[in-house]
Amino acid sequence: MKPVSIKKQLILFLILFGLSLSFIDKDSSFFFATAIALISAIAAESLLLYLKDKRFSISESSIITGLIIGFVLASDSHWWVIVLTSVFAISSKYLIRFNKKHIFNPAGFGVILATLLLGAQTQWRGTYLWYILIPVGLYFIFKIHKLELLLSYFITSLVIFGSQALIRREPIGSIFGYLSYFFIFIMLIEPKSTPFNFLAKLTFGASVAALIFIFTQSGVSFDAEIGALLVLNLFVPILNKISQRRKA
Repeated sequence: MKPVSIKKQLILFLILFGLSLSFIDKDSSFFFATAIALISAIAAESLLLYLKDKRFSISESSIITGLIIGFVLASDSHWWVIVLTSVFAISSKYLIRFNKKHIFNPAGFGVILATLLLGAQTQWRGTYLWYILIPVGLYFIFKIHKLELLLSYFITSLVIFGSQALIRREPIGSIFGYLSYFFIFIMLIEPKSTPFNFLAKLTFGASVAALIFIFTQSGVSFDAEIGALLVLNLFVPILNKISQRRKA
């Protein structure tokens, strides 16, 4: 029997996780908003693939992108805002590329653009359910070899936000209460828009954490976590190249 791909496993988890949250919270708006994002992402990528290859197909990546948007974008957003967010996300994969690869995390790009242009808000549904996201996230991280990225992000976050907590005389343990686990274990580690070399992954994770702190303290109008992720996405080709040179 052919093993189930990591993308299919992620899709299954996101669907089950989303359905359980909708049921437990008795929130139909989350269900319908996610459905709109999902259908829009699939339709947008299927159209672009048809224009490119002259054949109809549905990609697993579009399903993942739509599901993530459903979790991150506020469920009370207008339907057309959700549709455009998915279109922005999928379009970025084909319009903003380097060495035949997309640069930005698609869902993150779509959400941040909707925030800046359409006044959309983020909600991060289920992001603090660490007892679900940590074990599942660690499984995916080991599968796609992003452990270094995770550790550097986590350690840097503890150092920076821990120091702030000490200065404010707050319990250091409170840091764990407001870490966005959905961001960390689902979005931060997206394979194609993050580095593949050891040193580059360490630098990437630490830099994202540091920039989140800077954005948070600056009171930016956009989502600090997604904004930091997208900024570092830009530097991935450079980080990979530097790491390759040092290895050579």
